[in-house]
Amino acid sequence: MPVGRSDALGRALEAAEAAPPVESVDVIASALREQLGARSVSFLITDFTGSSVVRLGSVDSIDVDRPADPIAVPGTVYEEVIRTQRPRVEQLGDGTWTRVIAPVTNRGDAIGLLELYLPGHPDPAVIREISQSAHALAYIIIANRPFTDLYQWGRRTTPLSLAAEIQHRLLPASLACEAAQFSVAGALEPAEFVGGDTFDYVMDRDYVQLSVTDAMGHDVQAALLATLLVGALRRARRQGADLAGQAREADRAVVDHSGGRYVTGQLLRISLLDGRNEFINAGHPWPLRLRNGQVEQLQPAVDMPFGFQNPHTYTVQSLDIRAGDRLVMLTDGVMERSATDIDLPELIERTQDLHPREAARILIEHVISAHDGHLQDDATVMCLDWRGIGDTLRDADHGADLDEASPVAEPSR
Repeated sequence: MPVGRSDALGRALEAAEAAPPVESVDVIASALREQLGARSVSFLITDFTGSSVVRLGSVDSIDVDRPADPIAVPGTVYEEVIRTQRPRVEQLGDGTWTRVIAPVTNRGDAIGLLELYLPGHPDPAVIREISQSAHALAYIIIANRPFTDLYQWGRRTTPLSLAAEIQHRLLPASLACEAAQFSVAGALEPAEFVGGDTFDYVMDRDYVQLSVTDAMGHDVQAALLATLLVGALRRARRQGADLAGQAREADRAVVDHSGGRYVTGQLLRISLLDGRNEFINAGHPWPLRLRNGQVEQLQPAVDMPFGFQNPHTYTVQSLDIRAGDRLVMLTDGVMERSATDIDLPELIERTQDLHPREAARILIEHVISAHDGHLQDDATVMCLDWRGIGDTLRDADHGADLDEASPVAEPSR
């Protein structure tokens, strides 16, 4: 009796778990070649910026002693698949072979793409199998990336400085997340000499919590100060401190260990049970809110940055955030000098129909372009779509049936 496709996928997952972490992608590729008669199967991982991908073929073909070779995403079919999160089918030449590209995504985090060349034209069942394999591949990568540097190597299309290395390790493992009540994504572009920007988010049973912070200074010292601040916030949060308690612990840590330097930041906590929110602004630029197609700058009270020696307290406030709103939190690098030529409200309005992951990336791309690719300060954007407590499905569950999610392009010539 032939092996069913679900059984085949189960065996592939077992084989991936049994293989060395560096070879887990190869196992899935081998299984798809065998099951579907594919001529080639490859995984393309997105780099840190989301503006390019790097092809990871077999282990023997990867040279980790040099930076990965990027493939630019803008204007390509790769960008379309990442943006729409729908597989793409393209007939090649006389139709003898077909290229299929499927998103490799977990909870809104676009990890990369699965690309296959298949004989003939795949039917909807095959497209569904490829999509399921791509989804499984996302989990395999997440499970294996703590054990190997391969996936970190693939995300680095340019060498990182020591400060940038520290900075990237402070970011959440996934730069985007979808849940029933919200979608959130962040994007960070380090300056040439690297400042101390960070962003963070976490979801537990009752709350989603976000932070955007900017440590004083540049280079390694700023990265170390950011490490101190993020560590203090996470420690307080994991010990059950409320938002005010987290701010106090972070402030005390910076006062005690920073040598007189300081960190600006914003902390936001939203209840997943009743939608109420709490907000603290520690000397940071005000957030922007998109509602009904219009952008408005919210102007909550501003407290002292974390680490100031003068006696101060932190005010827990409430932001006016309703279901359907988009909140954009950013650092001052988005608004400095050349970037002031960017009409942020107009750009936020223009990208309102995009996933927060894509909207944040486009905002950062415009900042980089305004500085001719040479940032003098880090630029960070965090984008939150709040759907409210009445929603029961996350964005990824609202997509079309896979039978209809595979547009066919004109044959390549």
